[in-house]
Amino acid sequence: MTTGCAALPRTGIGVDVHAFAPAGTDRPMRLACLDWPGQIGLVGHSDADVAAHAACDALLSASGLGDLGAAFGTNDPRWAGASGTELLSETARRVREAGFTIGNVVVQVIGNRPRLGPRRLEAQQAMSEACGAEIALSATTTDGLGLTGRDEGLAAIATALIVRNTCPEVVHSGDVPTGDDRPAPVA
Repeated sequence: MTTGCAALPRTGIGVDVHAFAPAGTDRPMRLACLDWPGQIGLVGHSDADVAAHAACDALLSASGLGDLGAAFGTNDPRWAGASGTELLSETARRVREAGFTIGNVVVQVIGNRPRLGPRRLEAQQAMSEACGAEIALSATTTDGLGLTGRDEGLAAIATALIVRNTCPEVVHSGDVPTGDDRPAPVA
């Protein structure tokens, strides 16, 4: 038996989807913490940055802090129009405040436009700076299938790897962690 503790990594998954704004509107495109001039933006309560939002969801799920809607809900006017950069920075701050170190985040954007490839490194840097941890970014299409294939919007999926800074309390066999002050059920 060892007396030390090695905190196990935790993983989280995040998904975000937003529809394109109607043609002719002046909604700016924000994607991967960058502005995309000349592109039709996405509709949402905030800036609808699917890459940043998926990264936030992955971090929140890995840390057990809920999801984007719970953390930055549409009923909270402070987050109306917020940028993905702001949401990602605030999410990373909350994850660290909860006692975790962020290892990395990987995001894949799904859609036909804008073409992410020419700005991928710039986007990775912007997202990594907002998060304070390495973020890798890639893109794909669905070959004409679904809402992204029909060019109705964009989607993103992300994974996050985090590690607790301190070892959790030991749970003895038979004990059931409840997450609050209720006594554990008797076996």
